[in-house]
Amino acid sequence: MDDQSLVKSVLRGNDQAFEFLIRKHEKLVFHMIQKLTTNHVLVEELAQDVFMKVYEKLPGFRFNSKLSTWIATIAYRHTINTLKKENKMTYQDMEEIDEGNFFKESTTPEDLLTAANTSAFVQKQIEKLPAHYRNILYLFHIEEMTYPEIVEITGMPEGTVKNYLFRARKLLKDQLSKFVNKEELL
Repeated sequence: MDDQSLVKSVLRGNDQAFEFLIRKHEKLVFHMIQKLTTNHVLVEELAQDVFMKVYEKLPGFRFNSKLSTWIATIAYRHTINTLKKENKMTYQDMEEIDEGNFFKESTTPEDLLTAANTSAFVQKQIEKLPAHYRNILYLFHIEEMTYPEIVEITGMPEGTVKNYLFRARKLLKDQLSKFVNKEELL
C-alpha cells in the first residue's frame, strides 16, 4: 500500500490502516527519539505522543514531503520541545558543550571486547556523540535522508546541518584514529 492510499484509509477511519502506519514508521520514530534521549521510559512515552500527534494532524498532511519525513519531523520536534521543557535545554546550550569530554579513555575488559568488534565499537562511539550530532548523522547515513529533508525535520539551516554532520564525522574519525593507533601499539 502506498503512502497516499494508506493516509486516505486512515482518514476514512480504518484502524487497521493506522496500525499499519505505526508499524511501518515506528522504527524511524524510535530511532529519532533515541538519538535525542536515552531515558527508555521517556522514549516510550514520546513515541506514543508522536503517533497521537500524527493521527491528529494527518488531515492536514498534503504530501508536500514524504510521509516518513513528515512523521520524523513531528518526532524530532516533539522530542526537542519536551526536552526543552524538562531540562530547559536549547540548541545553543547543546552547541556550547565541550566536545572533547564525550570520549573517555577506558581499558576495562568489556570495552576491549567491544572494541574488538569494529562495528560495535563504532556504534558505541556514535552513542557518545552529543545528541544533535548523533541525530544528524543518523538521519543522513542510516535513514539516507537528503539535506533538504533533514532541514525540514530539524528546522535548522542547511549550513548548520552540514556543519553538524562534518563535526560528527570528525569526532568519530579522531576517536577511530586513537583506537587504531592504540591497536598498533599492542
